[in-house]
Formats: sequence, structure tokens, C-alpha cells
Amino acid sequence: MSILTQKTISKKISIEGIGVHTGLRAKLVILPAQPNTGILFKRVDLIKNNTIVPTYNNVVDATLCTTISNDNGVKVSTIEHLMGAFYGLGIDNAIVEINSQEIPIMDGSSTQFVFLIQTAGIVEQNAVKKFVYVTKSVQVQRDDAVARIKPYDGFRVTFTLEFDHPVYNKYPHSASIDFSQTSFIREVSRARTFGLMDDLEKLKKMNLALGANLNNVAL
Repeated sequence: MSILTQKTISKKISIEGIGVHTGLRAKLVILPAQPNTGILFKRVDLIKNNTIVPTYNNVVDATLCTTISNDNGVKVSTIEHLMGAFYGLGIDNAIVEINSQEIPIMDGSSTQFVFLIQTAGIVEQNAVKKFVYVTKSVQVQRDDAVARIKPYDGFRVTFTLEFDHPVYNKYPHSASIDFSQTSFIREVSRARTFGLMDDLEKLKKMNLALGANLNNVAL
């Protein structure tokens, strides 16, 4: 059995865009990191206490995006597309510098982050990759939403989406994907943020979707 090693990017890369919820422009700089660093977010618009680790216990809000915070209340939101690109390409170690609270939405998918990382190049490091092994089934439920994780020899995601809308009713409601770098790039990375036009004004009154437009959200 071959030993998988940790990976980082080969050089600094950067990208700019607006946040889909804040509507604020932000610059993102991604730097290589040493083995066992993990993924670190750093708010460079702040002078101190500005580093955040994207772990489950640092998630403070999941209202239409994922927001993480450190113990000092410093936050970064809408990290899911960038984190998806890191995972899909096998990046274990990187430092993400951002000069605002929200990661740019770009085209509403992780495609541009994937392209940026591939352009920089991926390097293997002299450290063994770490894994989490699921040893028993776990299920959580909130209202009519259910998430379940169970042991499996590999990593497969099965997803069912239910929307009472004539457009979505035309298409399959479920998908199942055995994850690899190839399947992520081809089948997952281009999946875009979407929403219903009827909900847009309500979201804006909640100070959400302030940067949403037809270039970064499928409406």
C-alpha cells in the first residue's frame, strides 16, 4: 500500500472579487505552507489576533454560507468553495490571506480557485497525509433536513435536493459521487451557487446576497 504525502502549492497566488453576501471587494492571497500547518486564514486588514483555523468547532454561522471565527471574534465567511478546491486537489497546507471578511464568490463555483491552484502547481511534501476514519454511523437532523455519515472504503457523497419549483422538478433530485481529484474537477467544481429570484429582496433585507448578480449566482 503506497503512502500518501501532504501537499501544498508551489508559489504564491492571488485573486480578487466581491463577496456574494457583503458585496465588498476583497483580495485573496494564497501562500505555500510547511507540512502539518493545515489551512489557515489570516485577516490582513487587521493587525493582531487575525488568524482563524477552519475547523468544525470554529464554525459560528451557516446561514447560506459557512462562517468561521477565532476566540477574538474575527471572522471569515463563505469559505466553502475555496475549501472545496483545497480538498478536491489534495492541498493539505496553505495560508490564505484576505483583506476583508468574505471570500470572493467569483463565478459562484470553485472553478476559478481550482484553476488558480493548478496554475501555481502542486508540490508533495515530506510528511504523511492525515485522514479521519469513520468507524460508526452518525446522523443529525434539523426540521426536514438530514445528514448522515457512515463507514465506507473510500469517500462517497450522496446528495438529495428537494425544491418545490417547476424548473428543478425537471431534473434528477439525487446524485452520488465517488470522490477523486478527477471526479471533483469534472463533476463537482463547476457546481454554482443558486437561488430563487423571489427570495432576493428578502435576503437583502437580512443583509445577505448584497453582492449577488447573474455573473456569480444562478437565479
